[in-house]
Amino acid sequence: MHIEQITLNSSNKFLTDYFNHHSELMEHYDYEPYADNVFKQRVNDLKERDFEREKLSGVLEKLNKRWGASQKTFDNINRLRKSDSVVVIGGQQAGLLGGPLYTIHKIISILHLAKEQEKKLNIPVIPVFWIAGEDHDYDEVNHIFLPDELKLEKLTWKDKYNEKTSVSERKLKSTEGINWLNSVFSKLDETCHSKDLYQKIRDIMEQSDTIVDFFAKFMHELFRETGIVFIDSGDYLVRRLENKYFKELIEKQADYSKEVFHYLQRMRKKGYNVSVDVDKDDGHIFYHQNKQRILLKRDGDYWVGKNDECRISHVDLLEVAIRQPELLSNNVVSRPVMQEKLFPTLAFFGGPSEVAYWSILKPAFSALEMKMPPVLPRISITIIERRLQKIMSHYAIGVKEAISEGIMETKQNWLISQSVPPLDMLSDQVKQMVTTAHKPLAVQAKEIKADVGKYAEKNLQYILEHVEQLTNRMEKELHMKYSKELADLESVAIHLHPYDGLQERIWNVIYYLNKYGYSFMQNIINQEYEINRNHQAFYL
Repeated sequence: MHIEQITLNSSNKFLTDYFNHHSELMEHYDYEPYADNVFKQRVNDLKERDFEREKLSGVLEKLNKRWGASQKTFDNINRLRKSDSVVVIGGQQAGLLGGPLYTIHKIISILHLAKEQEKKLNIPVIPVFWIAGEDHDYDEVNHIFLPDELKLEKLTWKDKYNEKTSVSERKLKSTEGINWLNSVFSKLDETCHSKDLYQKIRDIMEQSDTIVDFFAKFMHELFRETGIVFIDSGDYLVRRLENKYFKELIEKQADYSKEVFHYLQRMRKKGYNVSVDVDKDDGHIFYHQNKQRILLKRDGDYWVGKNDECRISHVDLLEVAIRQPELLSNNVVSRPVMQEKLFPTLAFFGGPSEVAYWSILKPAFSALEMKMPPVLPRISITIIERRLQKIMSHYAIGVKEAISEGIMETKQNWLISQSVPPLDMLSDQVKQMVTTAHKPLAVQAKEIKADVGKYAEKNLQYILEHVEQLTNRMEKELHMKYSKELADLESVAIHLHPYDGLQERIWNVIYYLNKYGYSFMQNIINQEYEINRNHQAFYL
């Protein structure tokens, strides 16, 4: 197995300019992430700030103990207490069985940079993963995709909670979970790893109270010896740590909300797509009422629900922040700021859209007297099994082509080439010959009588339709004759370019664990990756 660096074709103006350090874009950030000595500068800047390391470490110990972390994780939490320690951090929602592969890739990015920079800086650099348990968009995390013959099937885990209930508050009902797990394994081929893998996941599920617990326990199992530290932003203990920071966000909302809105407009005027919407009076805080998250807006001395669900005075909301912080949570703007308040962040890893929306957050960091950490796009990986390599080699399909563009055109051209001359060409020729030969008859019919002429036109159309039917039948037989070859090509398509996108956005790790066992994780974690613009093709 090995890694190949691939530069994919991209029409993403933002990423192109970001990797090229375009000055008009870089002014939206506090650091150029690929500049020389950027991390040394960041460490020096962090020395000017104070962090409640002891309280934070205490909470992290409780959470990770609940999730069955290894001793290496607790060693890292203990190192976080040291005044010179820093973290590399990134986050994601609590997807089932880890969610799409890009969550795995994000953690690998964090681990890789933390290890690299600890050697270079000679200080503790701790890998941290922020579980967005406070998020309530359950439809984004309640499913996985698995191959079913020549297509991908979506396996969804439904529950009866309100759509605005946060993931951290969604209790896991083991009966429903086990039924879902059974459906997952019914789609997987039985291998020498299947039985043990199923039992391990079932045990984790039965020991989990919530969807977040299930996610964290599963991820700790996958990354057991890496020392990764997890935190759930939706946990009560974490909210208690955040009370004074919530208060600060509320007090300074007017100082950054309008500027964040203006930064978004500036980005759009520069031609960059930022997939987040903000308004001048957005409060950037959720209020929890009746187990629902209500996004607040500022209305003079009051904070009101975006759809008028509630109305709270400014004074009362400050009181809630201090005494009942569990009733508050962060949105897309305040979450990065809160993360930075809690952790001494050396670098933040995000997906392409995350890195883009951080471009509007500089005013929020500034208002709370902080610098935005260096923001890095996570590593992007496509896993290529040996079977797929052989197929691509046989049909002379390039890896870059298969990952970036898909092979639909290659597949169609190959099938066409199996008929000499090609069926569509032959069909067109026959239709042209029939039309030419039929023309004198049609002219004579029209001269005899107008309605006979119309009948002649219908007669031609009838003949041409029969030619088309014959062509379709021949094409069907051609598909049947070469069904194995077409199935091989389709397999490449759904593995490497599913739904016209990257593998990492659709596929789940469970497919590979079932096929190759837990050694698969060790192999993918221990590879040497380059944190740059290139896509990483991982050959099994």
